[in-house]
Amino acid sequence: MNTLTNLKKSRFHALVALLVGSIALTSCTTESDGWQQLFDGETLDGWKRVGGEAPYEVEDGAIVGTMTSGTPNSFLITEQEYGDFILELDVKLEGESTNSGIQTRSHIDEQANDGKGRVYGRQVEIDPAKRAWTGGIYDEARRGWLYPLDLNEDAKKAYKRDEYNHFRIEAIGNETKTWVNGIPVAYVVDTIDASGFIGLQVHSISDDALAGKKVYFKDIRIQTENILPQDFPEGIYTVNLTPNSLTPYEEENGYKLLFDGHSNAGWIGAYQDTFPEKGWEIKDGTIGVLPSDGAESTNGGDIVTTAQYGAFDLSFEFKLTEGANSGVKYFVTLSEHNTGSAIGLEYQILDDEKHPDAKMGKDGNRTLASLYDLIMAQKTGRALRKIGEWNKGRVVVEPNNTVTHYLNGEKVVQYVRGSDEYKKLVSESKYKNWDNFGMAESGHILLQDHGDKVSFRNIKIKSLSN
Repeated sequence: MNTLTNLKKSRFHALVALLVGSIALTSCTTESDGWQQLFDGETLDGWKRVGGEAPYEVEDGAIVGTMTSGTPNSFLITEQEYGDFILELDVKLEGESTNSGIQTRSHIDEQANDGKGRVYGRQVEIDPAKRAWTGGIYDEARRGWLYPLDLNEDAKKAYKRDEYNHFRIEAIGNETKTWVNGIPVAYVVDTIDASGFIGLQVHSISDDALAGKKVYFKDIRIQTENILPQDFPEGIYTVNLTPNSLTPYEEENGYKLLFDGHSNAGWIGAYQDTFPEKGWEIKDGTIGVLPSDGAESTNGGDIVTTAQYGAFDLSFEFKLTEGANSGVKYFVTLSEHNTGSAIGLEYQILDDEKHPDAKMGKDGNRTLASLYDLIMAQKTGRALRKIGEWNKGRVVVEPNNTVTHYLNGEKVVQYVRGSDEYKKLVSESKYKNWDNFGMAESGHILLQDHGDKVSFRNIKIKSLSN
């Protein structure tokens, strides 16, 4: 009897051990809360290297990529593609002048790069450099920067150099949101790439001194079902690439469309009671100046918002034709009753290469995105888009009169209205004879007719006035 009982106990214990072992093995790929492990901690099963020759190995439960001279960007990509998901992982990058990234919903051009393939698609940046754009969103090998961290200055402090950093990426519908070490970073609404692979980047290097630097990825897990998005706090700027639309998040944060995409509602001609009968065209979701002779306000003339604004956050997209000139003006009062374009502070819109205005003024202060005739925009090459492509402009006027211009997400001008420096600039400009130029408490937003074909869309504003 005792022998039989012991035998039953032994079989029971063996069955329990088998079940425990089975559960433990399953947990390497699937967790009870719906998360799946993308990396088993021991092998690169389910992954493949593409694009370059930088090696990827498994060391102490992490995927380790090593920077290598003479090879283009290398990627370790999932063999499976994903649509909606939440992805979490920890990343450590050696060095302060290195770079890496996490590809989401990405693709590969198999024929590019001498048959090695070229990965393209949205990438979450890992950037230990001084600019501190970690968690920003870059469109690898395609459109460039979508969300530089100039758009969210507070998030620049999230990344910790030479330590593991925790990333959370939500890709749900058209929206991508990122967090670094629990700090919300970027919010992009995009209309392309509903699915694609996930990839881990080893960036190419131009400095041989960086050869051998490593990037570590571990605890990589994904959730694709029963997704519960994390709350995104209010006040994070959204890059919404859906033309003439607002997300519920933008609406909750106080943004309003200034152009609805199909009518001239909310706009009239400067010094007029109605919208111009000629010179402007609303078509295919854009509002644009029709070309005439390149002269200032001689055809349809400028148009202005019917409403006026004090402190505000204004965003707009614009597309130039070759050699074109236009501008977005703010604090336009229409009190001067001057001829030509109405008076106001101006975000310059210009083909810097082909229009002569770029070489006029002083120290480049009439070039693209500059505060016209006052302050030159400090642009980088990556902030520029080709003529005929859409550019994203932004002007933020804070209640304390600090004004910032952005071009494609990068900060290019900053000044303080009414400061001694500002007054000195005005006294040396074409506006020196206008009393209190640019100092109105509120004013209209203006789109300029300079006789060249320029198109606008995605014009939205948020009042920041107290």
